[in-house]
Amino acid sequence: MSTITLYGATGTIGSRVLDEALRRGHSVTAVVRTPAKLTVQHPALTVVTGDVTEPTSVADHSKGADVVVSAVGGGDGPGHQALIKQSFESLVAGLRTLGSDAPRLITVGGAGSLRTRDGKQVWDAAGLPESVLQIMHAHGDGLDYLRTVDDVRWTNLSPAATIAPGERTGAYRQGGDDLVIGADGESRISTEDYAVALLDEIEGPQHIGERFTVAY
Repeated sequence: MSTITLYGATGTIGSRVLDEALRRGHSVTAVVRTPAKLTVQHPALTVVTGDVTEPTSVADHSKGADVVVSAVGGGDGPGHQALIKQSFESLVAGLRTLGSDAPRLITVGGAGSLRTRDGKQVWDAAGLPESVLQIMHAHGDGLDYLRTVDDVRWTNLSPAATIAPGERTGAYRQGGDDLVIGADGESRISTEDYAVALLDEIEGPQHIGERFTVAY
């Protein structure tokens, strides 16, 4: 079993990652700004106060872990999309200080930069709200940054075009930089099965130093 340091555990995706990790018997340290907001209790869960934008805090809470997972997103209102790249930079800086003992880093990504069948990208679709576009491009900027990093073992997991709470089936299909589309012409996945895919990557690494995506 792995020891996981998790950022964003109170969010829509992060909470499912936490549930899936505990379900599989992993030990999790959830690093949150406000511990009172995380009401989950489990013998394998430790909740600590920390700041994903502070490299020293990252290093302190990541020491001894096998993997650090960042489920920090930009959906908390205007201005928060800048947190995505900032958090990636801080995570990498903090892990670098741990040298050869640094854990892996897995980040929750976005679908906006995935290629569509017409050769464009998801964020090129007409009619997307400006607030959504800002978050999409912020995730794209974060991924661009990670692709410059070669001294920290990172993985970025992009969801399908549509991700929402739903059923945990345990089934999904993988792709690289291309949007995965189902037989119905839709690209979608539940947050529960996204978490399944992320934990599968923790348990059986296949995508060190690259982005991949999952959908039904």
